[in-house]
Amino acid sequence: MSIAIAEEVINQVEQVVEPVIETAAAEPAIWMVCVMGIGIVFVGLVCLIVLISLLGSIMKRVAPKEEAPKAVAAAPVTEAIPNRSELVAAVSAALAEELGTDIKYIRIHSIKRA
Repeated sequence: MSIAIAEEVINQVEQVVEPVIETAAAEPAIWMVCVMGIGIVFVGLVCLIVLISLLGSIMKRVAPKEEAPKAVAAAPVTEAIPNRSELVAAVSAALAEELGTDIKYIRIHSIKRA
């Protein structure tokens, strides 16, 4: 009796599996779809690189060349900072607020004018 049940189960499984196998054979292989997708992305990226390089070289020829402004040497500042303690307090408060910490954890070593 158990052999008859096993044969019946095998027949039912074959009936379910056969259409799936036929459908899978008719569809393109999964690896081919992956290779085509990766290939299309690669070709698209190469086209973008070429297009951006081409537009960059065109813009270099078309755009007028601008000279960069020369840096002016800053004169040394020798004057003292007025109200230094008020300045240190204001800078400390601003840093404490920005960093989200208490002002007693902030120590300023030096302040120089730029």
